[in-house]
Amino acid sequence: MHEKKWRRALIVSRKLCRVAPECGAGFLHAGFCLHELGKTAEAKRLLLKGPVTLLKEPIYYYNMGCYDTLLGNVHAAKVHLQTSFKMDASFRELAKKDPDLKAVRALL
Repeated sequence: MHEKKWRRALIVSRKLCRVAPECGAGFLHAGFCLHELGKTAEAKRLLLKGPVTLLKEPIYYYNMGCYDTLLGNVHAAKVHLQTSFKMDASFRELAKKDPDLKAVRALL
């Protein structure tokens, strides 16, 4: 993923989802790869099918906020982002610079 080879990273991440479906990391990484490949709606659907352990991860809510913003779901985006900020305040600073959140930045 660091090399931004999204298709290759997606293949590896999906394998992780299959062999360790209880592990949220595979779903987070696969979702991010899909998003980077322009498949944001698919990324959101994948995260929604992920393990319940994702609900303990602020990055889950942050990514859902980004995806919802880009999909035009402003209210849902705000709720997800606020949840991520409550869980980890550092995400608020990240949100100030994230180009995916431009449409909702004034609401944060």
